[in-house]
Amino acid sequence: MRRARVVSIQQRIIMCMDEAHIESLQEALLQDKLDGWLFYSFRGSDPIAENILRLDHAKFTTRRWFYFVPAKGTPQKIVHAIETGTLDSLPGNKQIYLPWQQLHEHLRNVLSGVRKIAMQYSPMNAIPYISRVDAGTVELVRSFGIEVVSSADLVQTFEAVWSDEQLETHLYAAKHMREIVDVTASEVGRRVRGNVPVTELDIQDFILKEFDRRDLTAGHPPIVAINAHSADPHYAPNADDNLPMRKGDFLLVDMWSKRRLPHAVYDDITWTFFIGGAVPEEYQKIFNVVREGRDAAIKAAQQRYPAGEVLYGWQIDDVARQSITKAGYGQYFIHRTGHSIHEEVHGNGANIDNLETQDSRRLMARTCFSIEPGVYLKGTFGVRSEVDMYLSENEAIVTGQPVQTHVIPILS
Repeated sequence: MRRARVVSIQQRIIMCMDEAHIESLQEALLQDKLDGWLFYSFRGSDPIAENILRLDHAKFTTRRWFYFVPAKGTPQKIVHAIETGTLDSLPGNKQIYLPWQQLHEHLRNVLSGVRKIAMQYSPMNAIPYISRVDAGTVELVRSFGIEVVSSADLVQTFEAVWSDEQLETHLYAAKHMREIVDVTASEVGRRVRGNVPVTELDIQDFILKEFDRRDLTAGHPPIVAINAHSADPHYAPNADDNLPMRKGDFLLVDMWSKRRLPHAVYDDITWTFFIGGAVPEEYQKIFNVVREGRDAAIKAAQQRYPAGEVLYGWQIDDVARQSITKAGYGQYFIHRTGHSIHEEVHGNGANIDNLETQDSRRLMARTCFSIEPGVYLKGTFGVRSEVDMYLSENEAIVTGQPVQTHVIPILS
């Protein structure tokens, strides 16, 4: 999939389903030499389909529906007799079924003459983020003599590629998030110096108020983790396990937010601190290991992408993982290197992953992903350093500057 094609299609996408959007879908199908894209959902089983087709996620549906976008021609809808209006917001012809035999008949007729189509399917479930269609439905379509291929890269084109306006919302969030890093460190220092009690939940609340003040929002509150809690990558501060912050503690803050605008996209960063003056050697040593893995991944993306090389998420994960493994801490790097970023903080584009999955999706122009390796020493502390990378048409850019180069001493 060429970069130029992704840009041209994205520039034509509008935020409602109309003929122009259908034309964009069809252009992508023709360029990928596919006969069509078959969308299917049962009781909300495919949120990707709902996103791409601009359907209302809140709409209550209890029966199966299909929407077929051919590479050429008129889209076709198949809906149940008691939910005939399910796809009325979409253009195309409508077929209504009641008994299951009629559903099979309509689907066979709609796909008549078709040889190769895309669905939200991933061979061997290699990319579970895309694997939304159940095996039985894929078997049904194949029983008509049709080849089913993964829609993984098509989904990226319509669910991960940013518009110019979305890039601006990200840069807005990145600027303010970087400022929040500094004001959060200052607030922790102020309270500790003044012997004012302060806990993980207190600082989480402080950050959320900063979000509100700066016109930012987040689907979930940030991670604020002291000492051993920082060794849990998905620790969430809670009233039952809410550590106080004291001089000599290690602090990790992972936060993500986006501007309060329709279709805004996220910024997602992680920083680490020491509540004291001189940072103990053990903290800086592990940070250096993580930083070198992070920077190796950044360098690989920045060198390979402008050269026009086809680049995959798993390749960048390998670079970071090899660096940390070489330093002797590979067994403590227990998650992927990064994830796609879009309107959801974990988007539907390519992840930087060759651990949890082998993400074989191309890294496309005008998409964004995190680079966030970590080393987690259970029971003591963990370090993660996270930045975001945006791929323009010609270069790979770290969007939030400056990036962290050492553990930040809060009381220096």
